[in-house]
Amino acid sequence: MRKIAISSGNTSVLPISPEVINKYMTNEYSIYIETNLITKAGWKETDFIGVTDISPSNADIILTTVPLSINVIKQLKQNTIVVGSLDPYWNNDIVKALADNYITSFALDLIVRSTKAQYMDVMSSQANLAGYRAVIEAVFHLNRSVPFMITTAGTLQSAKVLVIGAGVAGLQAIATAKRLGASVYAFDIRSSAKEQVESLGAKFIEIKCQQQDGVYAQEASNDYKIAQKEALQKILPNIDIVITTAQILGKRAPIILTKDLLSLMKHDAVIVDITAKHGGNCEILETIEPLILRFDNILSNIPKSASVLYAKNVFNFIKYIEPFLNNSLDKIDDEIINSTLLTYNGKIMQRLFDDMPR
Repeated sequence: MRKIAISSGNTSVLPISPEVINKYMTNEYSIYIETNLITKAGWKETDFIGVTDISPSNADIILTTVPLSINVIKQLKQNTIVVGSLDPYWNNDIVKALADNYITSFALDLIVRSTKAQYMDVMSSQANLAGYRAVIEAVFHLNRSVPFMITTAGTLQSAKVLVIGAGVAGLQAIATAKRLGASVYAFDIRSSAKEQVESLGAKFIEIKCQQQDGVYAQEASNDYKIAQKEALQKILPNIDIVITTAQILGKRAPIILTKDLLSLMKHDAVIVDITAKHGGNCEILETIEPLILRFDNILSNIPKSASVLYAKNVFNFIKYIEPFLNNSLDKIDDEIINSTLLTYNGKIMQRLFDDMPR
């Protein structure tokens, strides 16, 4: 029976939930978790029947929602399997420590985007919730109502929401804002996003030099940046809420809302930037107008739902790789294994960017 230990670092999102515990036990895994992590995520200890405490150093598998610290990595026995969101492009030292300590690690944030892998895609499931929560945070801090209202005392116009980036998080932000009654606009560098944005009832802001599509967002050309800035100059003065979600795999999040653009906005507008962990889409203002809410991990504000989805993704991944674990993982021809296997037998298996941030 393999022993699984749970880690969540400084976030309250867990890679385990009451729903999947029995599935692990049915598959002859034993689960170990610190009780304080359970309550931190919003559950009661009694919700996790059959789990006990254990030191990570005694575990065969570590499930985590964030990269492990180097100190924890050094305590693990060789060939321990670590599975979770390891953010390797931004954690060179941690990736090196995993390799140096002969830890087998799988970075789920690198998983291939395919139909086969969609049930294990933590990036998509978590981005969905992040987009939803971003709108909730913005509305909470906004000093006016959101939907169009006709009352005996007069009419209130709907709030105007701009979503920058129409990936998974952006599309969910659009859908949430529309459900709340806002007038919604959206930008995205990918031309195909127009159909998706409009299908949700939002207006797609077209840029003259729209760029080609890809699985992940690519860095914008100078021509696109200039055209986008011109479009933003026109629309931002009328916007009440901006949700920024634009990220580029392995690179700093692009700065889209520069100081001069922010100065055009209403003094009481609200911006929610969910890309702060990787630099943020907004330049930092010395003043507080408009209000800019930066989130390194917005999912900590909705930990129970985030844990439920993340735990399902992780369980599906563990179940998938289980038949391969007794084989030489570096010789397996499988798109899911090959895309996520980060360190193995003392080596870094992924070709990370040469200029990745440190």
